Amino acid sequence: MKRWLRTLLLFVLAIVLATGGYVAYVAVRSAQPVTLPAPTGPYPVGRAILDWTDHARSDPLAPRPDTPRQLSVWLWYPAARSAALVPAPYAPGAWAGLHLGGLAGLAETGFDDLHGHAVADAPAAEGRFPVVVLEPGLGFAAPQYSTLAENLASNGYFVVGVTPTYSANLTVLDGKPVSATEAGNPPAAFDGPDQHSGQAQIVGDRLIEVWAADDRFAAAQTLTLNTVGPFAAHLDTTKIVYLGHSFGGAAALEACRTDQRCAGAADLDGTQYGPVVQAGLNKPMLLIGSENSCITGTCRPAGGGDQSTLTTAHALLAASRGPTWCYQLNGAEHFNFSDYGVYYVAAPIRSQLALGAIDGADALTITNAYLTAFVRQVTSGRTEPLLTSRTTPYPQVAVQHTP
Repeated sequence: MKRWLRTLLLFVLAIVLATGGYVAYVAVRSAQPVTLPAPTGPYPVGRAILDWTDHARSDPLAPRPDTPRQLSVWLWYPAARSAALVPAPYAPGAWAGLHLGGLAGLAETGFDDLHGHAVADAPAAEGRFPVVVLEPGLGFAAPQYSTLAENLASNGYFVVGVTPTYSANLTVLDGKPVSATEAGNPPAAFDGPDQHSGQAQIVGDRLIEVWAADDRFAAAQTLTLNTVGPFAAHLDTTKIVYLGHSFGGAAALEACRTDQRCAGAADLDGTQYGPVVQAGLNKPMLLIGSENSCITGTCRPAGGGDQSTLTTAHALLAASRGPTWCYQLNGAEHFNFSDYGVYYVAAPIRSQLALGAIDGADALTITNAYLTAFVRQVTSGRTEPLLTSRTTPYPQVAVQHTP
């Protein structure tokens, strides 16, 4: 009996020590500094955060009726060179609530230890820069795509990052946190048992109209930025590129469909919704999917959801008349197109997130290469070798379709 009790006590002690050791390890790793992948362009990067109100629209996602649509907009742009370029905090003020569970450093890199490359309110560089409008995935916020935005800005593009209010788990307006509503982020349609039903399609089509309108409003507001204030005469507003991840990618396609200024649209791993699916896109289109994603029209369907996404992609591609590029990023899962792939997340939590085996920084570096090539080609008209080649310098990429 004493031997059994001694063995039990030793077993319990071992568990306690192992747990304590792992908790200590997570605490140390969470506090280690992490730097986002370095931008590849010649320009330093500036960043500004604005609140915009669309007085022409009543917000259908707001908890109170007849509320004008308000949006938090992050701007990343080519900055003038200066001796004092100190990077801005990754998630300042109430944006710190973007942490998992809203708690700083809860088994993930603390935002104070996550370092980007953009400088707050830096003077804009000389020149006129094409505009890129970026939207996040459902539940996400624009700053969680800082790696993509900073890289585009460094290459000479004015990036307008839109966080869809009441669809993002958190946005910040007037310095105060704003949470999602059921109308803006309907869990029953996209995460519950009805996520692959006709009802989900109806809800998605309705919501995509709001997001696409957010994109177009943000693009229209750049006309104002170009006439007064610190960015006056620095924007080339004649050509707009829309891009996004997941639901934001679907919104980018739909926004481009109805904007005459649209030069092209890019969808990163986003199932398509809205009229664009049947009408198609007559502008250049870039589709990048995660491993075995069906959004590019090429996959091995693993269930009803995959089959539905594949059918939708086939309809979009068949109806589209513009040049289309489709790529698959092997080893990547859905979250690898956001900054989640870069910073540390403790193993038990990471296993519940859609992060693949690919190195997180590599996934974003490869995505940046294709996004930058696409944006450069559609705004300048110059042929980009990365897009014209039937092969790829990246072993993780499968070329599925080029014009």
